[in-house]
Amino acid sequence: MASVHESLYFNPMMTNGVVHANVFGIKDWVTPYKISVLALLYEMTAAKISLLERRRLNKLILPLQQGPDLSLGQFLKTVEECCPQTAYAIKLRLHEMAEGELKDMEYFFSTLPTPFTAFDSEAYKTSVVGLFMRHMLLAYNKLSFSQVYKLYKSLQEYYHSHYSKPSEGPVSLSVLAADDSDMDLTSTEDTVGDRMESKELDTPLHLSELRIDNTPSKGPLSQKQAEYFLARQAYLMKNDENKALKPAELQEELNNMLKFNPDFAEAHYLNYLNSMRVQDIFLSTHSLLHYFDRLILSGNDGKSNGDEGYGRSLRYAALNLASLHCRFGHYQQADLALQEAIRIAQESNDHVCLQHCLSWVYTLEQMKGFDSTVLTEDSVKMAAHFCLPYLASLGIQSLVQQGATQGKTAHKLMDALKDTDILHWKHSLSELIEISLAQTTSIWRMYGKSTMALQQAQLLLNMSSLEPVNFGVQQNNTEAFAVALCHLAELHAEQGLYGAVSEILQHLKEQFPPHTQHAKLWMLCDLKIQFDRHMNKGKYLLAEPLVAAISALNKTEGLYRKAQVLKALNRSTEAHNILQQLQVHCEKTKCTEIIIRAMLSTAELHWESSGFSTALPLVLQALALAREHHLQALASETILHLAFTQLMLGVPEQALCVLHEAMEPILAHGAVLDKGRAMLLAARCQMAVAGFKPNGQGQPDLHLIRLAVVSLNEAAACFSKLNCKQRLRDVHYLQAQLHRSLGQTLQSNKSSMLFRLLDQELQSPAPPVSMRL
Repeated sequence: MASVHESLYFNPMMTNGVVHANVFGIKDWVTPYKISVLALLYEMTAAKISLLERRRLNKLILPLQQGPDLSLGQFLKTVEECCPQTAYAIKLRLHEMAEGELKDMEYFFSTLPTPFTAFDSEAYKTSVVGLFMRHMLLAYNKLSFSQVYKLYKSLQEYYHSHYSKPSEGPVSLSVLAADDSDMDLTSTEDTVGDRMESKELDTPLHLSELRIDNTPSKGPLSQKQAEYFLARQAYLMKNDENKALKPAELQEELNNMLKFNPDFAEAHYLNYLNSMRVQDIFLSTHSLLHYFDRLILSGNDGKSNGDEGYGRSLRYAALNLASLHCRFGHYQQADLALQEAIRIAQESNDHVCLQHCLSWVYTLEQMKGFDSTVLTEDSVKMAAHFCLPYLASLGIQSLVQQGATQGKTAHKLMDALKDTDILHWKHSLSELIEISLAQTTSIWRMYGKSTMALQQAQLLLNMSSLEPVNFGVQQNNTEAFAVALCHLAELHAEQGLYGAVSEILQHLKEQFPPHTQHAKLWMLCDLKIQFDRHMNKGKYLLAEPLVAAISALNKTEGLYRKAQVLKALNRSTEAHNILQQLQVHCEKTKCTEIIIRAMLSTAELHWESSGFSTALPLVLQALALAREHHLQALASETILHLAFTQLMLGVPEQALCVLHEAMEPILAHGAVLDKGRAMLLAARCQMAVAGFKPNGQGQPDLHLIRLAVVSLNEAAACFSKLNCKQRLRDVHYLQAQLHRSLGQTLQSNKSSMLFRLLDQELQSPAPPVSMRL
């Protein structure tokens, strides 16, 4: 599982995506679009609408009020999707005003329900609708006669831009907004000075200035609309990146916004987060530095201003810069930035910032491949001392992750996670609850307990989030969910349930598109499943091209699978060299699982040259390593290799005894392939112990022969589930011999026929059964 410290959203100055009130100097207007929204609200209070349609419209009110101004066509289309009847009524209402006279618009405002008296409707004064109506009525009543006339003309143009007359071309909304530039609600005088001030401040905020493509303008952006836009995009990028604007679209909006106001600090921070989505190191660094520069200049830098606030911004700027360099693997630059942040925090006696710095120090040490257990323990103690549960929990989770790789027992790790879970639920840290469940899933899988891993993954996916589900987000599409879903896909693939696997992967592709930061997780998972499937089917030439793609996402996994393909293609020398190289690399990075797998693959290479005595020390070394780190799945697989080696060395009784030790965990938690291999090996051991001879000589133990037949039948069922035709061919060959020795001619002929059909289909000579597990 990826590091839990990669989230870069902890900055307290952008938690809610707040835009300060004086960023733009914007003033609210009465616009034709807002009149359309008023018409919608009027129809909702006056007309009879079904409960379902009313519920849809209620969910639409806030986005329409707080979002950017829409063209009439877009507005009507949005309403029509919720309630066609209401959309038609709005068309009629706007038609009456636009095709009529000024008194028709006056009449519309006079017939609006009064928020102070409408007790039984949505327009009551304290409701969302009532507040909006009060604001609009007050603003409209403050307009002078000339401003009311210009509002009426702009309403006509707004209407005709959608229903343009043949004799008149459509008039752009940017021209209308420029014509409305003197409709300032805070002034009742139409003076030249006010018009110049309004034009200077407000004209660049039209959405036509925020776009460089040919899409129609949506009208002016108010202060609240800008705040809503930034808060919504920041929230979605953190919790459901799939629903946020695409990186290019968001970049375009922010660039044009910053073109007008380069000192808009929060836009720089959102630009930084957006650049991180596409791994743009230059732009992300540029935006982050500009964010803190502007924050210092504006004086809006947190709890205090002046010298204290200035220093606070500087130390958090250095800390964020360090986290940025950690994300891109620039460890030396990250170290320098951390030292700077620590120095400034110590000068200011900022214990909270120092704790954040200490968290990144031990994270950086882990990324470098060093043991950071002592640093992590110190961080947890200090975080607990200063009552920082988030950082304390992150430290404990990091210790658990290190303990799992160092061979700690499962019950100790689970006890530590249980303590952190109590802390999470006590402080409602839902993000850390998700990370804890995903981490538990990964640990159980590493230890070979697939049933427990499946349970934990399902618990995470079915858990009700403690986060407020804003902006239509139904599931937090965070790294924890991606990890859990990938584990589910791999667990189903191990059981041969490829239909369920494709559904899970399809869901992952929809929730985490390729441009998102966690897409690499499902990409690697998908490639590994495809590779294993081709290898099981014996289609090695189809598996070979996948090695390069896997290597691009994970170099270690790519090397291991390259060795597997070369071994299957009988290029033993090349495979042996790669396995030696891989083992040396993994010993440096302390990747125990790959070390064990490399040892087992090397032992299989020795089998091909009948070097069973040479393979035995490697298998025993791998078994000791697996048991030392409590890796039950790998230990069981290693025991299979040990039993096979002993069988080939002529001690089948000892091999059968050793095999019984691994049979129970394999049948309980193992993959279908491992179950089939174990049953096939058990049958061969039983045949050897019974004294079975292919030429029919001697008197074999019939009881053991019958047990071997049962084992072969179970192995055939497992291999059939995965469509492993090469292994099925071996099973049918042995079945035919056993049935013949038992005098079961019909079953023997059936097995012989199945063997013949598979042999003709594969069109490749079968390797000696004695050379493969």
